[in-house]
This record gives sequence, C-alpha cells and structure tokens, in this order.
Amino acid sequence: MKENSIRETSLEHAGRNPVLDVDSVRKDFPIFTQAVRGERLVFLDSAASAQKPLQVIQSISECYESQYANVHRGVYWLSEKATEAFDASREKIGAFLNSPSSSEIVFVRGATEGINLVASSYGGTFLQPGDEVVISHMEHHSNIVPWQILRDQKGIVLKVAPIRDDGSIDLEVFGNILSSKTKFVSITHVANALGTVVPVKEICDMAHSAGARVLIDGCQAVPHCEVDVQKLGCDFYVFSGHKLYGPSGIGVLYAKEELLHQMPPYQGGGDMIESVTFERTSYADPPQRFEAGTPNISGAIGLGAAVDYVRSIGLDKIAAHEADVLGYATECLSGRNDIRIIGTAANKASVLSFMIEGVHPHDVGTILDQEGIAVRTGHHCAQPVMDRFGVPSTTRASLGMYNGRDDIDALIGGLERVKELFN
Repeated sequence: MKENSIRETSLEHAGRNPVLDVDSVRKDFPIFTQAVRGERLVFLDSAASAQKPLQVIQSISECYESQYANVHRGVYWLSEKATEAFDASREKIGAFLNSPSSSEIVFVRGATEGINLVASSYGGTFLQPGDEVVISHMEHHSNIVPWQILRDQKGIVLKVAPIRDDGSIDLEVFGNILSSKTKFVSITHVANALGTVVPVKEICDMAHSAGARVLIDGCQAVPHCEVDVQKLGCDFYVFSGHKLYGPSGIGVLYAKEELLHQMPPYQGGGDMIESVTFERTSYADPPQRFEAGTPNISGAIGLGAAVDYVRSIGLDKIAAHEADVLGYATECLSGRNDIRIIGTAANKASVLSFMIEGVHPHDVGTILDQEGIAVRTGHHCAQPVMDRFGVPSTTRASLGMYNGRDDIDALIGGLERVKELFN
C-alpha cells in the first residue's frame, strides 16, 4: 500500500467483515491479559511505544537462554549462532524496506540516533556555511534539535516549511522554499502529534530536483503501511523498533550505499575498524563503520522477529483495520462541540489528538487512567506544533493493530466521565 493511501483505505469492512480479528491479535500480546485498576486495559499510546507480541518476547528470551554471545568476533559455536541471527535480522529489515542491499541497513539505538548520525556525519562533512536545510513545522524534536546543533556549529541555515490549519503540507509553498542553496531536506513521513501523512514521494522528487538530499523520519509510518525506500527515492530513512512492536533501544538507519561510503564514522570503537595502530586507523566498510562497540544483539534479533510478525499479519490488513478504527473515532468526536480535534488533514494515520473545552489534557489522562485507558497527554515532543495551534498540549489517542472499535467506545465512555467530573 502506498504511503498516500493509508487514510483512504476503504472502510466497507467496518462492522460487517473486519479485515483483522482483533481478539485473535490481542491474544498474541501478553500485556492484554491483565486488568488495570480493575478494568480491561485499553492501550491508546502506540505512537509513543507499541506493545510487544509473544513472538518478539520469545525471540529475545531465546537469544539469552540458548544463543547469546558477542557477534562478528568469536569463532566458537555460540558466537556463530548469535551472528547468524543478528545478520538475519539485518536481511529481514532490508527486505522490509525494500532496500537494494542489507549493507544499507545500519543498526542504531533509535530514530533519534539515526538522525543525529546523519546530521553529524553527512551534515558535518558535506554541508557548508550558508547551505540550507529544510524541515517542516510538524516535526518531532528529534528532527529539529540535531539540525539546530549543526546550524550553531557550522553556520547552515535552517528553514521551516509551514503547515495548513488542518495540519497538512502545502506542496506549492514547500516548493517555493527550495532553492539552489537547499542541500538537505529532513521531514516526517507521518506526524506523531497530528497523524498527518506527508506526501514524501513528491517531496523527495522536488528536493532532488533542487539538488538536495532527503531524510525521512518513518517512526510513525512503518507500523502502519508498507514502506519502499526505492519507490520513495529517499537518501536516508529512519525508524525506531519500539514503535514497530519490537524492543526499545534498537532502531534502523537506511542510507544509500554510496552515501555511507562517503560518510566518516559517527563514533569510534570496536568492530567499526579495519586496522588500528597508534599512528592511524582505517575503517570498516558500511554498515559496520557506523556500529561501534558491542551492538544491541537481542534488540536486533527482537526487531527482526517484530518484522516477521507484522508481515505475517499483513501491512495492508493493518492499514485497512486502523483506518476503520481511526475513522470511527474521528466520527465519534467530530460531532461534539466541546471537543476540538488538532490535526484534521484528509490523509491521516493512527493518531487522534484533541482538546476538551475547560479541561486540561493532564486531567483527562489521569481520569481515563482510572478507567483502564492509557492515552498520552502533553506536547508529544512537538512543541512547535502546539505553538502553531495555540495550545499548550493535547490528549492523544494513537492506534495499533490490537485496537478495535470497542476501545474507542471505552474512550468515549471515559470522556463522558471526564465531563461529568468537570461540570
């Protein structure tokens, strides 16, 4: 499924022939067997971190129970088994993104480290004072701060593409920002605070026509739709494992192989070298060049298992199911004059942010928690978005494949409880 059709998925299955058996999916997630404050757990914070299926948990447990050793170093059986599983995960993730080569897949701690790596290594090497980097007004802090640091270090110019009142990007305005000075564009695929699906393929084409490289923050996209880096044409793509039903502390940077070969190391240490003397060091080829030290072995293996699990369910089915649930939630909240939805773009995925008149979001979250409902409240690491819409924070309900319309019904019931307490 193309990134621009996530929200356009047909809702005809709703209430009649659901594309996913949510009850069956939930059985794969042990966390849903417990009650929270005596209530069924309704988890609506997957945009922050998704829950983990048993298949991922078991892969991590198996790693430590029967095959743990350091990778790429030992000649003994356990090291060979661990290396085989570790390298297999890199292959799986490369296929998941349709990367031409697994050598273009760099393991990092998360998308944040991936963006910092690119800003430091590529930006620090190839961007010069006066060069322009373009981001958008809907970015997560992790796609703002690294470029500000580079600006302060090297004197680049950071330009911000505005967003419309519905939270979407105006491609004509975006195109007018690009110039011969634009050398890099770094933009989200799906906005974490708004749910807006950004037309990243068009943005890649426009940026490349201007002579700029493109990084896409795919944290909120990869759990919800198929991503094909070759079709997108991006130069870099990052995501975090913990949002893709995988473990925390592991993430992925995809980068075109020719760029990785041009980039200097981000960190120094073991396994990223070819040879070391006190006089000089020569570096390993990518991706090892960017993976200094002992890696997160179990994390990489767990992320491979998460990719296997998501693909076994089917991203097309996940997208269709979540589109139905998001559409239902939007319909339920849109008819209320006491609720303001923040982010109403026509093409959205997985996220519903809102304000309740007269009630602070933190109070909303606290009261919902008493009903067993987990939502996120705050600025969602996107303070410029809050400033753009004139609010200090929002309540955000975000979906995973395990959410159904029953979760939205529970949310609506919880919001009624909020209104009762504040009337």
